[in-house]
Amino acid sequence: MTQRAELCANHAALSRSALSLTQSGQKAAGYLSSRLEMAGYGCEEVAETSGAQEGEAMDRGAQVYQTNSPLPLMVPECASWYAIHTRARHERVVEQRLRAEGLETFLPITSEVHRWSDRRKSMDVPLFSCYVFVRLALTPEERRRIFRVHGILGFVGIRGQGTPIPDEQIDAVRTILIQRIPWSSLPFLKVGQRVRIRGGALDGLEGILLSRNGDHKLVISVNAIQRSLAVHIEGYDVGPL
Repeated sequence: MTQRAELCANHAALSRSALSLTQSGQKAAGYLSSRLEMAGYGCEEVAETSGAQEGEAMDRGAQVYQTNSPLPLMVPECASWYAIHTRARHERVVEQRLRAEGLETFLPITSEVHRWSDRRKSMDVPLFSCYVFVRLALTPEERRRIFRVHGILGFVGIRGQGTPIPDEQIDAVRTILIQRIPWSSLPFLKVGQRVRIRGGALDGLEGILLSRNGDHKLVISVNAIQRSLAVHIEGYDVGPL
C-alpha cells in the first residue's frame, strides 16, 4: 500500500469511528430524554431544578436534547469528488442517505416546465438524471459503505472503479446554478480551446469556447459522466488559459 493510500485509509477509519461515537451519543440522548419524560420531567423542568452549578448543567442538558442534529461531515484531506450512478428517480433518496452517513454530497437541481393538455407546472428535477456526486477518500472500506445504500448501481469510471472529478468541474456547475445563468444541454465535448472568464459573476469559470453563427458560448463538462452545459458569454471578458 502506498503512503497516500495508507493515509486515506487512516482518515476513513477515523471518520467511521467519529460517526459511530456520534450515533451512539444520539441514541443515549434519546434514551435519557424518554426516561425523563416518563418520570414527568420536561426539558424546562430539568433546567429549573439545576442547582448552584446551573451553567455547566444546562450546557450538558442542551447537548442531551439535540437528538435530531445531522451527522457531522467527516471529509479527509485526500478526498475527491466521484459520480455515483443511481437507479432511475432515486437521486434524491440516495443523496439523503449518503448525507445521513456524514458524507459530503452534491445533487444539482434545476427547474423544468412540464406541460399537460390542461395545465403547466414548474418542477424541480435533477440536472443530471441518475447521477449523484459524493466527496470521499475511496478506500475499500468506503466503497463497501457506499454500496450498502439502496438505489446505488455503482461508481462511474473504468470497470466501476470510480474516476476522480476535479473540484473545478463541480464548482463550475455550482456557479451556473447559483448565479441562475441561462444554459442549455449539449452533447459531451472534449476537444477545443479551453478559456477562462475574467471578471463579473462568472469570474474564474473555465471551459471550452464554442462559437456558432456568431453566438459565443462557454462549454463546461463533467468528464466522468460525459455531460456538458453551455453558457452564453456575450459581454464577458474571456481569455485563453
